[in-house]
Amino acid sequence: MGSLALFLGLLIFSFISTSIVIVPFIDLLYNLKFQRAQQVTRDVFGKLTPIFDKFHGKKAGVPVGGGLLVILVVSLLFAMFLPIMGFLGISVTSVYATPVTEVNILFFTFLSYGILGLYDDIKKFFGFGKEKFFGLKAPFKLFLQVVLAVIIACMLYFQLGISILHIPFIGTFDLGVFYLPFAVFVIVSFANAVNITDGLDGLASGVLMISLFGLWFLSASILDVPLSLFLSLWIGSLVSFLYFNVFPARMFMGDVGALAFGATLGVVGLLLGKVVALGIIGFVFVFEVATSLMQIVSRKVWKRKLFPAAPFHLTLQAHGWEEPKIVQRVWLMQIMLTLFGVWLAVI
Repeated sequence: MGSLALFLGLLIFSFISTSIVIVPFIDLLYNLKFQRAQQVTRDVFGKLTPIFDKFHGKKAGVPVGGGLLVILVVSLLFAMFLPIMGFLGISVTSVYATPVTEVNILFFTFLSYGILGLYDDIKKFFGFGKEKFFGLKAPFKLFLQVVLAVIIACMLYFQLGISILHIPFIGTFDLGVFYLPFAVFVIVSFANAVNITDGLDGLASGVLMISLFGLWFLSASILDVPLSLFLSLWIGSLVSFLYFNVFPARMFMGDVGALAFGATLGVVGLLLGKVVALGIIGFVFVFEVATSLMQIVSRKVWKRKLFPAAPFHLTLQAHGWEEPKIVQRVWLMQIMLTLFGVWLAVI
């Protein structure tokens, strides 16, 4: 009970800390002109996105980069509080023999993907020559994500010794060296899934917040203090960001947040050994990226669109659904998915 009270207190402290600096941070983004200024947008392949522009053109000028603030606040608080946990009467227990490695993996994922996303955002908004507003080219961006994921997968496999996959109702399997490509796939998939889902005000951040509550419960149930601390601080900061990200948004998370949050979400699932449960908890992200992939394949192979627009939330908008209606109903669905995923993880 003492640990739970402490983690709840740190969650609130993270929320307050972020809330204190978030308005000055938004002003800073305006001053730096770190915002979408164009009325016509393109996807990662350089194609025009008329349906997106129809519903989101009015959002031009809203600052982007809120994810950077969350990364900074969470990283600083995590680095500050973890060393003093013992003085607060909390034993820094972990399911791994080397908790320091677990911490290093969390830090590396959170920061490295954040830096990659920040660089992509900078290229989009300030541009270099003909690439202005396009960001990193899709193949190169994916290559960098895979390189980072390979490093993380090697840390999980060689340093922490993780190589198993648990499938509820079926059993636990040792993947051996094949765990490496599996982990890379999970990390890269979730990094891009969160990025693609981040298209409506409060959609990705709200779904992520609910997902993290479920993963936080699982980490606390196995007494993994570093992971529980990290998730507490992350949730608290994310709630503060979400206040300014709901419709009508005053700030977007940007690639700096989406890539970092998605990759770290995948890593948390790998650290918990609950990847199947993560697939349920993160099903909204999985579904959104799946619809985008199906759309791409359909256009390449059959030369026609499978959906009016992709990802799927744009199809709902094309059918006349209002943005807040989509987001709120997805949040309700996400609550049930998280409960179902947690249930699967604990049975």
